[in-house]
Amino acid sequence: MLFFVVLALLNGVLIGVSRTVNGRLSTRKGAFRASVWNHVVGFAFLSAILLVLRTWPDVTDAPVAAYAGGVFGALFVAVNSHVFPRLGAMSASVLVISGQVLSAVVIDCVQQRALPAPVRLAGVALVLLGLALPRLSARLRQSEPCPDPSGPN
Repeated sequence: MLFFVVLALLNGVLIGVSRTVNGRLSTRKGAFRASVWNHVVGFAFLSAILLVLRTWPDVTDAPVAAYAGGVFGALFVAVNSHVFPRLGAMSASVLVISGQVLSAVVIDCVQQRALPAPVRLAGVALVLLGLALPRLSARLRQSEPCPDPSGPN
């Protein structure tokens, strides 16, 4: 289990690095061109791995709905390439993670045909609050009056 936790954390690091690289490319070439390059290079990389492993997926075996993942993935990369340099790494990541957490709750509700347990909803609320804390803290700091450098009169 620890292996999978470390693998998931490493994946998160790689996603952050990927977003940064694609964001920089996006500022020079545009979000959709950055997304195209991301997917072309990714396809070439995965193709090379599959050739080395001497295996290739049977694309006729996948249901039609499975191809929607490719569309969503391409849009995800293109949108992130556009917003990342404009919002900054932290803000863009917080918003993306918030959207993932909220959509995960909805997907689980639909698949399980039941509302999540109150403790799970409380956990989601805590995660979202934790993600929002840096923004709330920054707003509070901005609204505080600046101290008078000359001191009290």
